[in-house]
Amino acid sequence: MKRLLGPRVARNLANASEVRVEFDLESQPEIVQQAVGYALQAWDIAKGWLLSPEAWSQFALLVVAYLGAVFVARKLRPLLERLLDPGETQNLLTKPRLFVMRFLALLLPLLAYVFTGIGESIVRSIFDSGAVIAFGKRVFLFLALRALVRDIFTDPFLKVFGRYVLIPIGALYTLGLLDIVQAKLTETVVQLGNISFSVMSIVRGLIAGSVLFWLGRWSNEQSTQFIHKQEEMRPSLRQLAAKSVEFIIFGIAFLLLMNIMGINLSALAVLGGAIGVGLGFGLQKIASNFISGVILLVEGQATVGDYVELDGGEAGTIIKMMARATILETYDGRWIVVPNEDFITTRVVNYSDSGSGNRYEAEFSVSYDTDINLVPDIIEKAVATHPGVLDKPYPPDCELRGFGDSGIDFAVEFWVNGIDDGDNKYTSDVLFLIWNALKDHDITIPYPQRVVEIKGGLPSS
Repeated sequence: MKRLLGPRVARNLANASEVRVEFDLESQPEIVQQAVGYALQAWDIAKGWLLSPEAWSQFALLVVAYLGAVFVARKLRPLLERLLDPGETQNLLTKPRLFVMRFLALLLPLLAYVFTGIGESIVRSIFDSGAVIAFGKRVFLFLALRALVRDIFTDPFLKVFGRYVLIPIGALYTLGLLDIVQAKLTETVVQLGNISFSVMSIVRGLIAGSVLFWLGRWSNEQSTQFIHKQEEMRPSLRQLAAKSVEFIIFGIAFLLLMNIMGINLSALAVLGGAIGVGLGFGLQKIASNFISGVILLVEGQATVGDYVELDGGEAGTIIKMMARATILETYDGRWIVVPNEDFITTRVVNYSDSGSGNRYEAEFSVSYDTDINLVPDIIEKAVATHPGVLDKPYPPDCELRGFGDSGIDFAVEFWVNGIDDGDNKYTSDVLFLIWNALKDHDITIPYPQRVVEIKGGLPSS
């Protein structure tokens, strides 16, 4: 601090040591003695500034720099807003211009910082001292940091990070205490077995880790959106590419974090070996599910959006494929979490693979009084009018199935693209068409009939 405050303040600090002798602080705790010492130093610094013509000239220069920054900002900001405001125009430069426009909140403090820096070089050349104006520069820089957190950061994580990390660090730097705090944290060492950390490295790791993994998450979101827009790729390949990019991004972030914290990766060899043994024994199911998920994504036999039915009875639409499991959503709104291994080791029916159609059938009966030779043509024409029924691979086909107790049994087979459940009611619609077609041609749909024979005749009354 003496280096920053100049020779005059250094002499005042020397005098402060003489003043401390007059107080009896030996019986007080060490923290009280330090607090009193810092208070006396602060008083001497303030008194030295108040009584120094050099300090007053620097204060005046700070005021002039700030007023000059206010004047220039008022003239410059409307011009920049007109240049950056895209209005109703939408093009590739719209988002970048709006992004740059948000940083206009930093215009005033940064201009004041620049003007103060120019004045500092002049003051130091005249008085060989610039402690006050250097402090002013740090204040303007702190105001710029505060505006950045308050007005520019919109992401919730960045706002919390700025409020509880950046602003406290900026306050320490402004007061000239940052180097002292760093030195104290560096001297404090935490020992964990064979690995030792300084508190400063832990703090630096927490800060860097937060920033790196936020950047990793943001980069992963952007890359995932870009990959999913590539319609020429198969859905399974898009999923695999997105997962691969995610692992690469967070792997790089982890390695950078280890480097920033100063941890030698060879020191983690034992831990890595232990993890490998754990994967081989206790975590083998997780490893198996992870590898099965990669196989699913590579082969593309089931992907997001497919309706599948597993051998165990689970059925639903795949809505998410994760590293360990796949999530199915049933038509009644329930989610089923299925381990990826089940898709590899058991039989899976995919109703949506490659957009292929699915065949369904609707059964009905007609009375024995009907000319059954007319029924297939009537029903096939009626079912073909449904907009969801396909002509390929086969048109509707009405088949005679048998002679029942009450009527003659038929069934019509038809192909559709989709599942007969949820929003689609193909079988129900086809049955309506069959009913109306039979009624239009005066064909009777039978109901159960029984003939009861009473032996011996009816009892006499």
